Amino acid sequence: MRVFMLVSRLSLVCLVSVLFCLLLASCSDESSPVGPDGVGGGCIDYEDYIHIVGSCDTPDEARGVAVSGDYAYVADRTSGLQVLDISTPGSPVIVGSADTPSYATGIAVSGDYAYVADGFSGLQIIDISTPGSPVIVGFSNTPDHAHSVAISGDYAYVAAAESGLHVIDISTPGDPVIVGSADTPGSAWSVDVSGDHAYVADNDAGLQVIDISTPGSPVIIGSADTPGYARGLTVSGNFAYVADSNSGLQVIDISTPGSPVIVGSVDTDYARGVTVSGNIAYVTDGHSGLQVIDISTPGSPVVVGSVGTPDNARGVTVSGDYAYIANSESGLQVIDISTPESPAIVGSADTPGTALGLTVSGDFAYVADASYGLQVIDISTPGSPVIVGSANTPDFARGVTVAGDYAYVADRNSGLQVVDISAPGSPVIVGSVDTPDDARGVVVSGDYAYVADSESGLHVIDISTPGSPVVVGSVGTPDEALGVAVSGDHAYVAAYFSGLQVIDISTPETPVIVGSADTPGYALGITISGNLVYVADGVSGLQVIDISTPGTPVIVGSADTPSYATGIAVSGDYAYVADQSSGLQVIDISTPGYPVILGSGKTSESAMGVSVSGDYIYIAASNSGLQIMKRQCDR
Repeated sequence: MRVFMLVSRLSLVCLVSVLFCLLLASCSDESSPVGPDGVGGGCIDYEDYIHIVGSCDTPDEARGVAVSGDYAYVADRTSGLQVLDISTPGSPVIVGSADTPSYATGIAVSGDYAYVADGFSGLQIIDISTPGSPVIVGFSNTPDHAHSVAISGDYAYVAAAESGLHVIDISTPGDPVIVGSADTPGSAWSVDVSGDHAYVADNDAGLQVIDISTPGSPVIIGSADTPGYARGLTVSGNFAYVADSNSGLQVIDISTPGSPVIVGSVDTDYARGVTVSGNIAYVTDGHSGLQVIDISTPGSPVVVGSVGTPDNARGVTVSGDYAYIANSESGLQVIDISTPESPAIVGSADTPGTALGLTVSGDFAYVADASYGLQVIDISTPGSPVIVGSANTPDFARGVTVAGDYAYVADRNSGLQVVDISAPGSPVIVGSVDTPDDARGVVVSGDYAYVADSESGLHVIDISTPGSPVVVGSVGTPDEALGVAVSGDHAYVAAYFSGLQVIDISTPETPVIVGSADTPGYALGITISGNLVYVADGVSGLQVIDISTPGTPVIVGSADTPSYATGIAVSGDYAYVADQSSGLQVIDISTPGYPVILGSGKTSESAMGVSVSGDYIYIAASNSGLQIMKRQCDR
């Protein structure tokens, strides 16, 4: 199924980083302002919640990050140490670098030195007293791949893959010396130090507690096996917090170091790194970005917020109101955590299948629910949406639109299905017409439905008699037609690798392509507002295209989204993008040539489609069905 193919492609193509700017916004008089507690009128300001404010791509893959003063220090794999000026968090800039011999994966900073865990080359010590001109001044080879490093006093503690923990005397930075080692049962990935103990995240054996009161003779005194693969950890007070890959965050009581006990956990996607600030744990979670977890009750940690990042989130550190993430191929991401929560989902209705598309009309949302056809949901009370009716279509419902008393469903191999919804609780299929390939999207204008039919292009269907729809015209597109919108005498098709295709439909029987604009990603979803087309362009996020001259459409603006943009809706000065694993992205389009991401709202599952009506945003959230959030306040 192609929806699952798209999800798998996400893991291969998150390559582009983008600079996000922090704008100020206020609510209009039409509703009461809403703060981070989520109470108030019919809108919220997404900037008041956790959101990305800046980024800077690094030359290679960012694996670890540390912050000191106005600088972030990034372990950037084959590019070694990268030094970034973060005095303006929204505009981090690389100001210096030091290439290390192997591949930098972990980093710690203490005083005038950065300590880099550098793969085959062990520990590299770098003088950063002049941040713009860092210089390697010493090194100590470890027996195996150095993954992580922590500093305490005159010692560096290095987690080195198969050879475990190594204690290195750094009292003379130019001549570091290994003074002690303790092999761990599996593969040592991460290390933190508290008092007389080092704590190691061992990929195969969970948490290992090592007595380092005698640095030359470290001894394992306790362990707690975790259910997943322990990749990262941090210690705060009497607890160790382990990023345990597919088992999420594990909270371990270490008040008795020799007998650590798992006391709490919370599931995430693929936890890789973790840091703690106050009562909040910040977990880097693979392709799901940053997860914010309330640990005020360690035995019952709760996810309270999240924000998607452009690529595989790995290392994380917190300084003041900002979290800094080493984000694999997209470098450093800076996230405003002054309010760490995410905007709340105000209502949801789980559908029986996989929600892939939706539209809203009046008091009802109509969801294309894959194998379960059309689902009709009463949204008159947005906080308590209820499924009131359904019509199972013959194949796999991908898209839906509503006109009058009928819903028109793009039903993959079964083409267009016409559903009478005059009685929303009892929808009935009254007509259908097959199309040659996979019907993916549909829009209605006047007496015609326009179906984006994958490899066979656009099909024009006469629906003047809804019970007997007839294909009257078609035109092939250069690549798969996946979405369609209509304005006046033109249809605008999202044609995957071929971007936007503009089709003259003034004579419905003979539609003709009259213009195109190749987009940088994969055009999947499309909507029109005035003289602008907004395209959900897969890995390239939002693309804004001027169609004032339909034959020569021109891309005038873009905003890269963290994940994989699949659906798009526009209301006023805002675009709302369904961005798969990062959920909803809210984008200011008041200046079309310079769209700016304001914030995001996390959905329970992959966001596949989006619609806006009144004070609410409606999201097709794949296996979680329909999810409802408040819209962005007008300025």
